Amino acid sequence: MKIKPMLLAAAMTASPMAVLAMESSDPIIIPTHNWSSQIVMSHVVGQIYESMGYNVEFVSTDSQAVYESVRLGDVTLELEVWEGAFGVSFNEALEKGGIEDAGDHNAVTREDWWYPMWTKEHCPGLPSWEALNACAEKFATPETGDKGRFLGGPVDWLKHDAERVAALGMNFTVVNAGSASALWAEVAAAEKRNAPVVIFNWTPNFVEAVWPGEFVEFPTYFEGCKDDPSGGPNPDATHDCGNPPNGYLKKAAWSGMAEKWPKAREVLGKIDFTNPQIAEMAKLVDVDELEPEDAATAWLEANADTWKPWTE
Repeated sequence: MKIKPMLLAAAMTASPMAVLAMESSDPIIIPTHNWSSQIVMSHVVGQIYESMGYNVEFVSTDSQAVYESVRLGDVTLELEVWEGAFGVSFNEALEKGGIEDAGDHNAVTREDWWYPMWTKEHCPGLPSWEALNACAEKFATPETGDKGRFLGGPVDWLKHDAERVAALGMNFTVVNAGSASALWAEVAAAEKRNAPVVIFNWTPNFVEAVWPGEFVEFPTYFEGCKDDPSGGPNPDATHDCGNPPNGYLKKAAWSGMAEKWPKAREVLGKIDFTNPQIAEMAKLVDVDELEPEDAATAWLEANADTWKPWTE
């Protein structure tokens, strides 16, 4: 299914406030990463800006290094700052200056080890991490020998899964997927075999609508878990805890954005997506198989009541 961008232009009604002539004609540069909701959301916001008269460019950027890029003005903004994955990189950039916290989305996030419900038939003590560890051999593959296999996200998401395995003494080997789509392919293959599988997952995401499942319950997250060994169950190691169960999802902006594109910066502050809205963005690509640009167009056409007030 292909949706022509011109159809969106015809369907959209431009904001009553035209972009001021004094605003820069330079492109607003929006970074994209390697998971579907962020890519679609970036195109959603890009198309909103284009409907207002702005020039927009997209650039594929490392999801950790992007905060330095925003800080330096090499890209203009970031739309999905996940607390668990990117909070450290974001805070480090904030301390250096040049980047602003542009506000939270309504969405609440969680990122952690996850399994589809049929896995519980093979390991009844779940969601306890200790029960998972006791069942480790059921997750073993030729690649991992007698250890269980945990399929983590791409390396650049920096989830520190190997550090957690070591800190908690788990009989698992961490294997990193090359992309988010590789995670879903692993679950789909396991479903066909009714085989147990544990992967990195997150919410909001389309996955819970396709494969009901649960997050593994690790020792409770606490501030300092990643750098203070004294607070967790292993007094000699960091990362001996789960990720925050109710993490934030923020936006970030280059500190020069308000001066260069003041109306666009104002709109960025108003943008606020919910868990179901973000899950729908991912679904349009990962389930409905639209191209990200077409998925953004379809989402905007179906949700005009949500986004048009942001531009007014």
